[in-house]
Amino acid sequence: MSSSKTGDGNLFIIAAPSGAGKTSLVNALLRQDARLVLSVSHTTRPARPGEINAQHYHFVAEAEFDQMANNGDFMEHARVFDHYYGTNRNTVAQQLGQGFDVILEIDWQGARQVRAAFPDCCRIFIIPPSLETLRKRLTGRGQDSEAVIQRRMRDARAEISHWAEFDHLVVNDNFASALEELNTIVNDHRAHRPHKVNKKHQLLAQRLGRR
Repeated sequence: MSSSKTGDGNLFIIAAPSGAGKTSLVNALLRQDARLVLSVSHTTRPARPGEINAQHYHFVAEAEFDQMANNGDFMEHARVFDHYYGTNRNTVAQQLGQGFDVILEIDWQGARQVRAAFPDCCRIFIIPPSLETLRKRLTGRGQDSEAVIQRRMRDARAEISHWAEFDHLVVNDNFASALEELNTIVNDHRAHRPHKVNKKHQLLAQRLGRR
């Protein structure tokens, strides 16, 4: 396909380094906008406490994931933190064909793959206001060891260094403001209105992504 348009649906990519608050923002966006649906990814990582299969992710064994990849079932897939993630091509096509606007929660690698097939998709990258804030959020989750947190911090810089590959930047400093900006970007894209570039956000991303 050469467009994000299938039926009446629009395709949105929302990416962020771990701990930037992407999932919370996406969930809030989905609750307030009935036209939006989330594409549930496949992953080989184990479920975390409270996660439900087919709701948060489709949790599969690596052999099954490899078979799906070999069959061409994924519109994008990538390895992230030693586990594989992939977006099912047919599921997204069905959602778009039904007129829904579909959100893909994927990383910059997946965003690059999807953009090649869907050049009209809207790509949004969420960043923290500072690396110190990101570390506090990762520590506050209580899910990871210090070694894992250090790795996530290193990887965050690498991920943020790809900010220029996205159409829009959102800084998650104040949750309500970030959610409002996300909602504005979505509605501007639907209406084919240009969304004003925030130079301060670009400068922040450039600084955070330096290695």
